[in-house]
Amino acid sequence: MTATVTTARTAGLDASTTASSFARHRTGVVLVGALALLILGAFLIGGGTWPASLTVDLTGPLGDVSDWIIDNRDTHPLFLYFFGHISNAVVLSVRGVYLVLLAAGWAGVTAAAGLIAWRVAGIRLALTAVAAFILCALLGMWVPTMQTLALMVVAVLASVILGALLGLAAGLSDRVFRSLRPVLDTMQVMPAFAYLLPVVLVFGIGVPAAVLATVIYAAPPMARLTALGLRDADAGVMEAAASLGATGRQRLLTARLPLARKELLLGLNQTIMMALSMAVIASVIGAGGLGDRVYQALASVDVGAALAAGIPIVLLAVVLDRVTAAAGNRIGTAPQAGLAWSGWAVVVAGTVGAAVVARLASKPTWPDAWTVGIAEPVNEAVGWMTDHLYSGVPVIGGTADWAAHFTTWILDPVRDGLQWLPWWALLLLVAVLAMMIGTWRTTLTAVLAMAAIGVLGVWDPALNTLSQVLAGVAVTLVIGFAVGIAASRSERVERLLRPVLDVFQTMPQFVYLIPVVALFGVGRAPAVAAAVIYALPAVVRITTQGMNSVDPVVMESSRSLGATGMQQLRKVQLPLARPALLLAVNQGVVLVLAVVVIGGLVGGGALGYDVVFGLAQGDLATGLVAGAAIVCLGLMLDRVTQPTQRRTGKGA
Repeated sequence: MTATVTTARTAGLDASTTASSFARHRTGVVLVGALALLILGAFLIGGGTWPASLTVDLTGPLGDVSDWIIDNRDTHPLFLYFFGHISNAVVLSVRGVYLVLLAAGWAGVTAAAGLIAWRVAGIRLALTAVAAFILCALLGMWVPTMQTLALMVVAVLASVILGALLGLAAGLSDRVFRSLRPVLDTMQVMPAFAYLLPVVLVFGIGVPAAVLATVIYAAPPMARLTALGLRDADAGVMEAAASLGATGRQRLLTARLPLARKELLLGLNQTIMMALSMAVIASVIGAGGLGDRVYQALASVDVGAALAAGIPIVLLAVVLDRVTAAAGNRIGTAPQAGLAWSGWAVVVAGTVGAAVVARLASKPTWPDAWTVGIAEPVNEAVGWMTDHLYSGVPVIGGTADWAAHFTTWILDPVRDGLQWLPWWALLLLVAVLAMMIGTWRTTLTAVLAMAAIGVLGVWDPALNTLSQVLAGVAVTLVIGFAVGIAASRSERVERLLRPVLDVFQTMPQFVYLIPVVALFGVGRAPAVAAAVIYALPAVVRITTQGMNSVDPVVMESSRSLGATGMQQLRKVQLPLARPALLLAVNQGVVLVLAVVVIGGLVGGGALGYDVVFGLAQGDLATGLVAGAAIVCLGLMLDRVTQPTQRRTGKGA
């Protein structure tokens, strides 16, 4: 037995050594070829930015399309009998849910939130839900919160239905799964802003465009997880159901779907969180609610008003995340059917009773006398920070000084360096990076995506955005890897970080702009700071999980050979956790890009500013071109940071 294990370990080490040698040889060939092409290109092509002769001006065609849509929106059958009906259905649905929430009043909605949380998660989360909704009312944000909640209910319901149907088709058909996977991959790397532009082109500014953009953004997680749950159903159970003569429909309803319940509820959780994030961002195109309050406050640099609207967003995110996560965790431990129905009867009765009591007491709406204004004290605190922390702090300097130094020493050199590089050299660099960790398909995709940016005529703004992403990713990885390694080596640190990471991962992207504006003002550095804060939790979690998943037998063996803690880290844990670390890099890049683009609202400039300008001014040509460039940039960055397994032989 011992000899067999030893032989197996030796074979595994030999295979690992062979694969490592192949990877090093392949990397060397790629680098030598790239160097040769670089020297050859310098003589044949020269330098310079993207040539004007290779650009396509879409201003005219997009302007014509925009004019045609505006001229025909009220007369063309496509708008009257298709898009018009969709728009009316969305408006009526949101208005209906909003009226129901208003009819229930603050007491009914708060009671419903507490009772539902109690029903699926227990008394502790019920008290948290009640406290969260009461705090929303105390801040004077009850009506905007109900507007956001109404939009959320409709958008989540539509996203779940659409995602479940797509996931069902992909889970039952290999052909559909193969066709849908690249679409979902592309949608995953698209920043949220990119979803606003197509729907605005068709539906205009308003609630329908906001809801439909939210559905497009939030449906992919539901589709992906539904397909995963159906395809990973236990083969033994499925074979047993087939042997008993069950039809395909019966196997789906009695075996596949019950076995995929956890994935379905996880998909619901992710859909809710992404829908809330998008519903807030969609305030840029007239969604209203809490997001509109934050957007208007940030536009006027009113940090106090932005915080007053941002706190309810965070509270909604935390409550919705906890309730849906708890529902997923309790699968398999549910009470008997009779007790289940009686529990939901208590929820309905308690909600109706609370709403009726509030109306009888003549307090269906939250009284203005019960609100607490925090905008003025917060703005006074921000003013004090401006006077005392922005600059002139002995030894360490101020936050504005840090932002200025970061811009001067890092952002500007990186941007100028990227814009100085010849366009073909940058394409070559992208190809080399993609080829080193991927295949020729991923390399071709990355190069074509980068070239498309030049063809669209936004080469320099895209490189400006890329410089912010690279700077943000560098800071995120340095901090994230350090914190993740510390958490993996200390259970106490991991326990302390867990609740902080949970809260940070549930906060919508928009909210991260508020504290950085308060600390650093506006500009590119605050946009990068918000992106770093947003991406850090994912990087820390993935790093910690990767380090903790290293085989403890290997760790014990290295310890028995006298390796110190630092040697174990450098020689054992980091090499074995390489796949997780590369995944952390990929997720860090995608998340940083998402917020850097939104940073156009606080002076980030570049492509994000072009999108905001196009939406605000009705210049759809500028906005759509910038949005397409953002998609291409995200696709390129995803491909050059996402390792792809290569086939090295039949046994691979």
